[in-house]
Amino acid sequence: MGKKTKQTKEQGNIPRKLENEIYEKTLAELHVELVKLQYWIKQKGLRVVMVFEGRDAAGKGGTIKRLIEPLNPRGCNVIALAVPSDREKTQWYFQRYVTHLPAAGEIVIFDRSWYNRAGVERVMGFCSDQEYREFLRSCPEFERMLVRSGIILLKYWFSVSDEEQERRFQSRATDPTKRWKLSPMDLESRDRWVEYTKAKDEMFFYTDIPEARWNVVESDVKKRARLNCIQHILDSIDYQDIMPKPLKLRERVINEAAMEGYARPPKETQLIVPDITNKY
Repeated sequence: MGKKTKQTKEQGNIPRKLENEIYEKTLAELHVELVKLQYWIKQKGLRVVMVFEGRDAAGKGGTIKRLIEPLNPRGCNVIALAVPSDREKTQWYFQRYVTHLPAAGEIVIFDRSWYNRAGVERVMGFCSDQEYREFLRSCPEFERMLVRSGIILLKYWFSVSDEEQERRFQSRATDPTKRWKLSPMDLESRDRWVEYTKAKDEMFFYTDIPEARWNVVESDVKKRARLNCIQHILDSIDYQDIMPKPLKLRERVINEAAMEGYARPPKETQLIVPDITNKY
């Protein structure tokens, strides 16, 4: 009988960690490309919608944070809607999402989206079976309308394993800076892994349409997931480098006449924020 060999990270589906130096270098390069992309979107009047979905603790928020970091916030909005109000519950389901769709030259990122109905609402019983079935019928038509109107629609599903999700939950439970990320709904989802899996599979069956495919991001390694997703976004939109050339600033001119007869108030009269770094 042959000797058993220890499985390495290169074997099977065990993801390898990414060295921080490689991650930071690649992210910096992608950030430059994202700025180029935003210039192109603005000049050409493109309208871009990105949908980020996935299980709790799958890494959506961290990816969105790195995605928008280099972008001009005036042309890039992140939409993370709260629980619908009593009035919104009486509206057409897609109505409160439509109001956030982009105008020309804008990017809108939905941190969770209309797919709440096919996920948490379905699993937790927040919608009726009739409402759920109507969503599965209406959603593909809704997205086809968006695409026909000229909107570039990119949908991303962040896929995390059961073991990795549990590890992240445990980290959030003990880390005071992350504890706010654990909502009662997140804790409830821990016991409904199978139900969420079934809901996701059915959602994909009905909504993975040719006009708006689902792009699955393997996210057990967060840094890899972030880089892969950002690169995919760049590959999904044809753009050219129209970034303005570096500015050559003229020599600064001080208006001496404006300073004549003016004396700045003593610094001691100002309330200065204490420097806590002087102890290092």
